[in-house]
Amino acid sequence: MGLSSSLTSARGALRAVASRSHTDRPHWAARIEDVKNAVVGTTLRRLHWDLRLQPFHGFGSGARVRVLAKVLYASPGTPADFHDQPVHDMRTMAVRGWRNFASQVAPHRTVQVLLGDQQFTVRADRAGIVDAELEVALPPGHHEAVLWTAPGNEVTADITVVPDAAEVGLVSDIDDTVMVTWLPRPLLAFWNAFVIHQSSRQVVPGMPMLYQRLAREHPMMPVFYLSTGAWNVFPVLKRFLYRNGYPDGPLLLTDWGPTNTGFFRSGPDHKHRALAQLAAEFPTMRWILVGDDGQHDPSIYAEFSAHHPDQVDSVLIRQLTEPEQLLAHGSRRPREHSAHRPAAPLSLEAPDGHGLLAELERTGRISS
Repeated sequence: MGLSSSLTSARGALRAVASRSHTDRPHWAARIEDVKNAVVGTTLRRLHWDLRLQPFHGFGSGARVRVLAKVLYASPGTPADFHDQPVHDMRTMAVRGWRNFASQVAPHRTVQVLLGDQQFTVRADRAGIVDAELEVALPPGHHEAVLWTAPGNEVTADITVVPDAAEVGLVSDIDDTVMVTWLPRPLLAFWNAFVIHQSSRQVVPGMPMLYQRLAREHPMMPVFYLSTGAWNVFPVLKRFLYRNGYPDGPLLLTDWGPTNTGFFRSGPDHKHRALAQLAAEFPTMRWILVGDDGQHDPSIYAEFSAHHPDQVDSVLIRQLTEPEQLLAHGSRRPREHSAHRPAAPLSLEAPDGHGLLAELERTGRISS
């Protein structure tokens, strides 16, 4: 009976997809994923699995807030707040990352959000991701949004409201910029999912101190961590940043599943979109953009600087060692040479955070 219902659900999903016009048809991999989600979701509901929410760190200005979360299926009896734990107490969440990849998403579910004294109704996308901009006025600082799909499974999501008076913000890459895993980029997904010991991830020397100095120099500075990593590794990355003394801030990650246009999402496109959204959300903010020269960060930041020259304070690039370059893209030389990059208002390079801090002091951007 359960298999018959699942197959019926699968045929229904296929018919829904087939009814769209050819120009609107998603990529075949996305259609297969939609069918898989329909079949597995029907089976789990018949086994009385419940919906649970994994909240992410949201942000906003004084007039608008972006709320982020993921809707998942969980076995009967799973606590509603199994993902909603303090950063300093994420033992299970952080070290058993494979569970985050093995979980089943619940697409297109309705989610209620209580923020301040206002309640909103939002909807997850086909990957189970809630990414909603809400018109709500909140004072600057830390807030909590309450999210639920049904009474009894409420969770809270951190929300950082950036002060209107903040003039400088920081956007930082993660892999090879704030942490080094010493693995080829194609293996990073496996690493983040299955490596158990948090100590295996190495902090880039001097980077926490650099970010702390920048935060002291600009007391109202928001910090955003922009990565092509999947939302599945959010708790792993959040714990790493906390344990190594990096300033707290929202993570802007992505979903690795198929899209309407391709088998995988484009990492550079994700970063371009995220930077453009930040520029639009905070039009008077000048950004310190931090990345590494192992992949596309220099060209992404250069393009952003060309389109938003008044919104870039500086570009800081960590220079990878030859072994790191080899692991990052198969060559011992930087993927993108400085001579081929458009100049940002201020572009500095150094092998680690200590060197970048020294360069900022030399140019007078930070008092020595």
